[in-house]
Amino acid sequence: MMKMDPEQIKGVLARADLLHPAERVEQAVETMAAAIREVLGHQDPLVLCVMNGAVIPTALLLTRLDFPLRLDHLHATRYQSATRGGELEWLTRPRWPLRDEHVLVVDDIFDAGTTLELIVRDCRAAGARSVHSAVLVEKLRPRDCRYRPDFVGLTVEDRYVFGVGMDYKEYLRNLPGIYAVADVDL
Repeated sequence: MMKMDPEQIKGVLARADLLHPAERVEQAVETMAAAIREVLGHQDPLVLCVMNGAVIPTALLLTRLDFPLRLDHLHATRYQSATRGGELEWLTRPRWPLRDEHVLVVDDIFDAGTTLELIVRDCRAAGARSVHSAVLVEKLRPRDCRYRPDFVGLTVEDRYVFGVGMDYKEYLRNLPGIYAVADVDL
C-alpha cells in the first residue's frame, strides 16, 4: 500500500465519470432492504460484512432492516489495494459460529464473482442453515462462476468503480455516489 498525493486523488475524481449519484444509491439500498426484510425479517440472521468495501453498504442497509439481527464481519480479498483481482486471500473469518445460522453476506460489488462465490461456499461448508448475499453493485460482464447474488442494488458497466465503500487504491471509499475510473488512471 502506498499513500497518494492529495492532488493526485483530486485528479482521479475530476477525471472519473459519475455513474450513480447519491440519490440513486439511497433508492437502491431501500429497495434491497425491502426485499431482504421479506426474505430474512423473521429469521434472526447473522449479517456478515465483507471488509473493507462493504462497510458503507452494510451500514446503509442495517439502518433500514427493522428486525432482530446480529452483525459480524469477514475479510477476504482478491485486490490487496490493486485495481485488478488476483487470488483469494482470507484475512479474517467470522467470529460467530455459522452452524445453523441464517447468514446474509453483504459485499460492495459483484465483479468476476469469485470472491463472493467462495465466501458463500465457505459459509455453507461451515453448516449455515441458509446463506443469502447482497451486493450494492453488480458489474455487467461475462463470468466464469455460476453463482449470482440474491439481492442487487445497482448495475454498472464493466469499468473499475469507486465510491460508497469501493476504493481506488484505498482512497475515495467515502464518496456518496458511484464513479468509474478514467482509463488514464487505471
